[in-house]
Amino acid sequence: MSVSGSESRINGNLRGIFWMATTGILFVGVTGMVRHLGTDMSPVQAAFIRYLFGLVLLIPVFFRINSFSRERSILGLHAVRGILHGCGVMLWFFAMARIPIAEVTALGFTSPIFITIGAALFLGERLHLHRVGAVLVGFGGALVVLQPGFQAINLGSIAQLVAAPLFACSFLIAKRLTRTESSPAIVAYLSIFVTLTLLGPAMLVWRTPTLVELGWLLAIASAATAGHYTLMQAFRFADITVTQPIQFLQLVWATLLGLILFGEQPEIWTWVGGGLIVASATYIAHRESRAKRSNPKQATST
Repeated sequence: MSVSGSESRINGNLRGIFWMATTGILFVGVTGMVRHLGTDMSPVQAAFIRYLFGLVLLIPVFFRINSFSRERSILGLHAVRGILHGCGVMLWFFAMARIPIAEVTALGFTSPIFITIGAALFLGERLHLHRVGAVLVGFGGALVVLQPGFQAINLGSIAQLVAAPLFACSFLIAKRLTRTESSPAIVAYLSIFVTLTLLGPAMLVWRTPTLVELGWLLAIASAATAGHYTLMQAFRFADITVTQPIQFLQLVWATLLGLILFGEQPEIWTWVGGGLIVASATYIAHRESRAKRSNPKQATST
């Protein structure tokens, strides 16, 4: 590899890290606002209004997008991603209102583990022994957080564990879409299809929201929509294996947020289990990064 090529890759990785760090800050802000919103509103309705506001916020962006893909295969990917992400968002809203922020964040970090499994199942990547071991350690960390058999498992915890693989699938599809689609187009399509996915369920549980609730949901939509854009930028400039470890800073920020604003004292098992999950996903990212450096041909073909 030439010096200029190496410098270009480093600059791309640094940009990807910057965008992923920005994504983490925005999503932690969203977490705090959803927590503040509480359980008065159905998570389905809250998720629908959040994405509806996000769709409105993106209207100026629509006019700047040069072209929307009309290929059926690409539209199909957008639609599948929207459905999966919509279901994940409903479960996440449900979990956020019922379990501590640190626990939600720790369990959410199982997503990279599901990404590894999904890459093996759907992208044809080989699942080597070290990856299997890392996945098992990660799931062991999730069990430490949940402590099954030692305490009653909260429905919010189950909801977050189900949401994690749904978000993993969404991110894998998003990474695939960045090959042909612009970041604004990917975010716009996500807002459209998630809103359509949540419309029916939201109507079944609808109640008139207060102005205060609408204000918080507008703020959530603004931060989350910006977060999805910065996430696409991170994927565009660097591999997931480079940017994924940066996401783990969210566990620190989320824990501090829960402690300072909501008085949530995280249990020691949340830190132990979260540490195992973080170690698992970090190891996976490190090994995959090494593998791509040692086999550039494979890196360009995936």
